[in-house]
Amino acid sequence: MTKEIYTRIIGTGSYLPPRIIKNSHFLNNKFYDLSSKKLLEKPNEEIIQKFKEITNIEERRYVAEDQVTSDVAALAIKDACKSAEINEESLDFIIVAHNFGDILEGNIRTDVLPALANKVKMKLHIKNPSCMAHDVVSGCPGWTQGMIIADAYIKSGFMKRGVVVGADVLSRISDPHDRDSMIYADGAGATIVEAVESEEPTGILSHSSRSDSVSYANLLTLGPSSNPDFEGNELFIKMAGHKLYIYAINNVPGVVRESIENAGLDLSDIKKVFIHQANEKMDEAILNGVFKLYREKHIPEGIMPMSIRKLGNSSTATVPTVIDLVLKGKMEGQEINPGDHCIICSVGAGMNINSIVYKW
Repeated sequence: MTKEIYTRIIGTGSYLPPRIIKNSHFLNNKFYDLSSKKLLEKPNEEIIQKFKEITNIEERRYVAEDQVTSDVAALAIKDACKSAEINEESLDFIIVAHNFGDILEGNIRTDVLPALANKVKMKLHIKNPSCMAHDVVSGCPGWTQGMIIADAYIKSGFMKRGVVVGADVLSRISDPHDRDSMIYADGAGATIVEAVESEEPTGILSHSSRSDSVSYANLLTLGPSSNPDFEGNELFIKMAGHKLYIYAINNVPGVVRESIENAGLDLSDIKKVFIHQANEKMDEAILNGVFKLYREKHIPEGIMPMSIRKLGNSSTATVPTVIDLVLKGKMEGQEINPGDHCIICSVGAGMNINSIVYKW
């Protein structure tokens, strides 16, 4: 058989910020309705309980006051390089997926000059001028989009080894007067990818993507505070939650199936589904949708590892973080074995969807 070039993950890393923020943190917040701008009459205990029932989030992580997104991205890359047993100078590229750049504590203005990838390269003290650094801004699927770009670099023969990191600090750009602010978290996850020649398919086998901007670009945007009395012109994350939910459950399953078909596989070949940790009920509905497309009624227990209960939604960081935790045996009852086929997928602002089939 002829050998082909494949993109394989040789190391993973993550950074979980030190501050654990439980749901009780929001008990004294004043929540306003997103559309009417009226103060919600229900007591916060009831609002928070309903939030937990829908998302299953009990707590999330926030960065320390002196940390920004490029800091946590660099720490995740360090962890991944240690896992891969490589030196940072050997990287041909650094791709940093994020949404809002660096945001300082107490200053909601974003900083993306220079690109976060260049800041990360500086913070890692990588002197290699041939190591290309650039950002990817693609909503929550930023890391999966970065992996698809990395696969193109490697399969073209242009690059041999690189890192893709997803990092976001959402705590500083979420509106404290919006119920959705309880979803958001901070964190970073990274993967070292490398070219490998193999007669047998390995690593990234296929991928499929979808983008629906004409009708759905405004489902997740930046907007003013829900509090009509808020002083200042700052913009915060604003989400049309129900419409986003409907979009995701209607469209993600089809993209997942397409990626499986592109790999020449069947649903029965898939051992794990690593999905963006957005909302546990939504993720479960998406998984149900995938199995319905294949007319399969039985969903294997534990096929979809979930971290959202303790880590919340850290956007681009959720998927690589879950993968890192599973590979390092830090999620009870979860493991990946050589030869396992996995789905890696995400959906988010844009609206954008990516699904990757990966063979370990």
